[in-house]
Amino acid sequence: MAAFLGLRDRWTRVVDAIRPPEPVYAHCDIPCGIYDPHEAQISALTVLRMDQLIAELAHPGPDAKLEERAAYVSKMARYTSVKESHAERVKHEVRVIWGDYFTPDHAKQYPQAHELTFKIMKAASKARQGPVLADAQALLALVQEFAELFWQTKGAKTRKQPSLQKSGGEIVVPVPA
Repeated sequence: MAAFLGLRDRWTRVVDAIRPPEPVYAHCDIPCGIYDPHEAQISALTVLRMDQLIAELAHPGPDAKLEERAAYVSKMARYTSVKESHAERVKHEVRVIWGDYFTPDHAKQYPQAHELTFKIMKAASKARQGPVLADAQALLALVQEFAELFWQTKGAKTRKQPSLQKSGGEIVVPVPA
C-alpha cells in the first residue's frame, strides 16, 4: 500500500508540473448565516481614499528628473491597483450578501434591494474607470444605503458614525436594541 501511495504522489506531482491546478475561491456556502456589509463599506472608503491620494499626487514637471517621474508612476500604479482591487471587493461582498443572504421574502419586503445591488455593481465599475472623487463618493453612498437595508432585514436600527479613516466618510453600524 505504501508503494502505491508513493507512486500516486509522484504521478500527481508530474501531472501538476505539466498542468498546474488552478486556485479555487468561493464563499463557504454552508450557509453560515454570518453576513455583514462592513467590509464592503471599508472597501468603498478605500476607493475614495485612493482617489484622494491620486488627486493629491503632484505631476512631475517637464524638467523633472527620471527618479521623480519613476516615483510618480510608481505611486500612481500602486494607488490605482489598490483602488481597483477594493472596488472589486465591494462588488464581491455585496454579491455574496445578495446571493447568499437575501431570500425571496426579503425581495418582496424590500423591492429596492435588487436595483440597489445593480446600482452598486455599476458604480463600482464606474469608480474603477478614473480618479473621479464624485464617483467614489457615490459608490460609498450606495454601499451605505445597502448596509442600512441589510440591517433593516435583521430588524436592527442603524446609525452613521464617522469612519475615523483618512478618507473621512461615515460607516453604517447597527444600533443595539
